[in-house]
Amino acid sequence: MAKVISTLFVSADGVAEIDPDWHFPYFDENMGRAVSEDYDTADVLLIGRETYDSFAGAWPGREEAGGDDASFAKQLGDLRKVVASRQPLQFTWRNSELIDGDLVDAVTALKADPTIKGILVPGSISIVQQLLAAGLVDELRLLVHPVAARKGRRLFDDGEAPYHLSVLATEAFPTGVIRVIYAPGPAPAAAGYDDVKEQVPA
Repeated sequence: MAKVISTLFVSADGVAEIDPDWHFPYFDENMGRAVSEDYDTADVLLIGRETYDSFAGAWPGREEAGGDDASFAKQLGDLRKVVASRQPLQFTWRNSELIDGDLVDAVTALKADPTIKGILVPGSISIVQQLLAAGLVDELRLLVHPVAARKGRRLFDDGEAPYHLSVLATEAFPTGVIRVIYAPGPAPAAAGYDDVKEQVPA
C-alpha cells in the first residue's frame, strides 16, 4: 500500500502558511537535501488548487530556463500531479489531473493502487487537515523554523480530539531549523499528577 507523506515548512508556533520573509533566510543545503529526500519518496503529488497554481506558475518556466533548479523542475513536471479543487481547472502543466469526487475516497483508492509507491502532499494545508482527520497520513515531515510567525494559517486546527504522534526521526540544522518526521501513534496511557509526582524535582 502506498504511503501518504505530508511535507511542510512550519514556524515554531505552528504556522504552515509560508511567508517568504521568515522562510527563505533559513533555506540552506540541508533543507534542500531534506526536500529532495521527501520528493524522492513519491511518484504522485497530491496538491490543492492554490498549491497547483503556485507550482504551475513557476516550475515549468524554471525547467525551460535550464538554470540550477531545472533538474528539480523537471522532476516535478514528470511526476503525476493529482489536484483537489472544487472548481474546474485548465491544466497547463503536464501530467496533471483533477480528483473526480470525494478527496478521502480518491486518496484511499490511490493508497490501494499497487502501481503507486508513494503519495507526497507538499504544503496544501487543507488537504493535510482532511487526511489527518480521516487517518490517511502515514508520515508528517515538518521543517520547523526557529521563528514565531505570529500570523498565518496553522497546521493543526481546532478539534475535539488530539492527534498523537510517534517520532521516527529528528535532525537539527546549523540554521536552527529542526526536521521532525512523525507517524500517527497510539495515545499514551491516562495519567494525572499522582502518577508522575515521584518524577517532580525534589
